[in-house]
Amino acid sequence: MNITGRDPAPPVVAVVLRGRAPTAARGPRPAPGGSATSAELLPSAMLSAADLGVADLGVDVLVESRVRGTAVVLDPAGAVMLSVGDPSAVISPRSTVKPMQAVGMLTAGLDRAFAGLRAPGSGAPGEAPGIPAELLAIVASSHSGEPEQVAAVRAVLAAAGRAPDDLACPPDLPLGRLAQQRHLAAGGGPERLLMNCSGKHAGMLACCAGSGWPTEGYLDPAHPLQRRIRAVVEELVGGPVAATAVDGCGAPLFGIPLLGLARGMRAIAVAGTGPASPRQRVAAAMRAFPARVGGLGRADTELMLAVPSIIAKDGAEGVTVAATSAGFAAAVKIEDGSQRAAMPVLIAVLWHAGAFHADAGADLARLAELASPPVLGGGVEVGALRVVLDAAG
Repeated sequence: MNITGRDPAPPVVAVVLRGRAPTAARGPRPAPGGSATSAELLPSAMLSAADLGVADLGVDVLVESRVRGTAVVLDPAGAVMLSVGDPSAVISPRSTVKPMQAVGMLTAGLDRAFAGLRAPGSGAPGEAPGIPAELLAIVASSHSGEPEQVAAVRAVLAAAGRAPDDLACPPDLPLGRLAQQRHLAAGGGPERLLMNCSGKHAGMLACCAGSGWPTEGYLDPAHPLQRRIRAVVEELVGGPVAATAVDGCGAPLFGIPLLGLARGMRAIAVAGTGPASPRQRVAAAMRAFPARVGGLGRADTELMLAVPSIIAKDGAEGVTVAATSAGFAAAVKIEDGSQRAAMPVLIAVLWHAGAFHADAGADLARLAELASPPVLGGGVEVGALRVVLDAAG
């Protein structure tokens, strides 16, 4: 919505339902150790707008909250097959563009910083010389600050000949709850290395080292590194950047349409099955090391663990994007910036589009958990977030 308030509000894409009993407002779940068919899982987490009347949902069920947002799905040919709201509107994509930025870094000399530094046998079999896949995944990450993730950031910095103090991202605590608790219990405080974007910043410093560019001012949009990254982002999204702002980590933030975000992620995901290229390598790194991209328990990591063919990336302010190797892609923006509905809506629209149906490796039970997070009352489950799917396309 613009400051005059004249833009129409996006439609409702999810509701939070609360009832008296654990079975109220929630669809069936498989028994522990049991199995369920696809029809018994994700469709039970979806509603149509016609279902929003409380009388249709069961006795003593409250519609506690309504969540507005925009979503778009691309089919395997890259055409829009489903949309909710206006996906052509420019959004702030936040960290969802990190895979695209990682592609840009590979084209800007990231591999040159790792020449001669890679230990024999490291990386995936057949991997080209340059940055190993496990470190490329941390460059594309919003990591939780877990020890192995922080060690990966240190390795990227070492290749660049730089130290944590050279990072221009702000000091922060680990994003992951457990990692943060352990860090604080050990007497630690905010550090640049622990900031969730430190992998991206370390990659940027390594690009500068590999290409002979100055590290001073590497976040300036006019810096040759940022110009190269912007050009790659524009190529991937299929159009020019609409505006340049400053991200939470201090890096340039490129305003793009939600549709462009889906197109950019799709371009990377489908390259994952082709010959080695910057796009293919980023996709392969994310699929091989999903726990580096976010962290265990994080929504994007959990989605990639549930569906091996997918790559996914979430971002602040209710943005998330994913794409499969078959070419399905989806992007979601929640209007008020809350995170709780973004992943359920993403999974619901991809399910509705048939993106998971042909994936024999998909863990349907794990998808169902992500698609319909529980609402608790008195420590027990009494409701859920349910997706409202009224789509055009």
